[in-house]
Amino acid sequence: MFFTPVIETKMDIQELVTTLNPHQAAYVNLDLKDPQDGEYMLAVFHMIPWGKLNILQAACEVSAESSTGTNFAVQTETPFSRTMNSLVYKVDLEKNLVWIAYPRRLFDRGGNVQNILTYIAGNIFWMKEINALKLLDVRFPPAMLEQYDGPSYTLDDMRTYLDVYDRPILWTIVKPKMGLTSAEYAEVAYDFRVGGGDFVKNDEPQANQDFCQYDKMVEFVTEAMAKAVKETGHKKVHSFNVSASDYDTMISRCEMVIHSWMEKGSYAFLIDGTTAWWMAVQTLRRKYPDVFIHFHRAGHGAFTRPENPIWYTVLVLSKFARLAWTSGIHTGTAWVGKMAGTPDEDVTAAHNIFWLDAPGHFFEQSRGEIPENDLDRIQKVQEDHHQHVTAEDDMWRNMKKCCPIISWGLNPTLLKPFIDVMGNVDFITTMGAWCHAHPGGTKKWATALVQACEAYKEWKDIHDYAKDHEELAQAIEFFEKKDNKEIRHAARRESN
Repeated sequence: MFFTPVIETKMDIQELVTTLNPHQAAYVNLDLKDPQDGEYMLAVFHMIPWGKLNILQAACEVSAESSTGTNFAVQTETPFSRTMNSLVYKVDLEKNLVWIAYPRRLFDRGGNVQNILTYIAGNIFWMKEINALKLLDVRFPPAMLEQYDGPSYTLDDMRTYLDVYDRPILWTIVKPKMGLTSAEYAEVAYDFRVGGGDFVKNDEPQANQDFCQYDKMVEFVTEAMAKAVKETGHKKVHSFNVSASDYDTMISRCEMVIHSWMEKGSYAFLIDGTTAWWMAVQTLRRKYPDVFIHFHRAGHGAFTRPENPIWYTVLVLSKFARLAWTSGIHTGTAWVGKMAGTPDEDVTAAHNIFWLDAPGHFFEQSRGEIPENDLDRIQKVQEDHHQHVTAEDDMWRNMKKCCPIISWGLNPTLLKPFIDVMGNVDFITTMGAWCHAHPGGTKKWATALVQACEAYKEWKDIHDYAKDHEELAQAIEFFEKKDNKEIRHAARRESN
């Protein structure tokens, strides 16, 4: 239930400044010079105050709680501690937007994403002074970026391993997501691979269920994948969910995969990032720098959906995933698939985690660590946008890219529509239930997906291409059925 804020008499910003008490005034500077000078991490919030406080008073209270203060001035402050105060530096009274600058020295120097979010996305959401508070965008200065390792194993590395460069990486999720035995699971994965697919992933709840023991699942997937590689002549990858109840179990699952005789590069580690959270994500990256770390964001919609007034956006989640060294994170289907989401939300997030420089909702975020006017850096930005390849021999200049993972409700007929919305093929697409529903089974669906990719690469309409490709023709007939369209549209309406 959302509460309606008290309606106040309109005041301009200078009048609002006169309403601040001395404690609140210590957390605002509307004349802050050059907040993008590198000394501050910047954040913008949508904020609706609650009770008798006006928006600037509430913003100052949030600024205090999210940096050095509490709800009272304390006698133990020092001149230096006051320099660590975050500062409200801009307010949009019409749109209820508040910009806050956080001294970068507030934060743990050890590359600790959890520490940052404890400040700017922690206690403030439970404050009585606010009715709505949503973190919409953040900007990290170069001196902060240097403290974070960034992704290690990237989409470029996966492309090199798979020898796939001019199309999306083609994934599936085995469906049903639960209930198959270890052997049945491995069989579905095998069918997808021999049909032409690149990558299979465990789904987010897969663990060590009694009907699908983790060790047996790893063993059988390893054997089935080796057989598929031999038969097709193409390398394949599997993403294993290593999320667990504790550190030791998570690491034992990783080690089980590593020692399963799978070839290096043929496995990834999936972590349920929004339930296991940031320490688990960063632990995997630090301990296994040569493995693709796959951030599944199950549960994110509880706070990222635009109608939810509290917490933060898809863009913020995605930006922090890259900062936390994730190789790839789900970024949504921009309304093309079954889940809620818009191009403004999902494509903006995807570009921000992949490109060296990208505009966000409010901030232009650079992942470069050298001056923006440096000629080498300018060249790298141009190459990044045109070639989509980050060089490996000059990594002091910028943080590596994080790969957008596109899932939920896509099928071969929706591949090109999504590429058109995305504007490129620099992503991994995961297609599950709709595709295992193909009347010819998983193998033929995988072939249909490959054919849809081929049609795109040859600039051909899939309906024309399908005239000589049976599997794609079957997929089109099935997915464009009136009943199936209605099911898909109903799912979209429910998710909205």
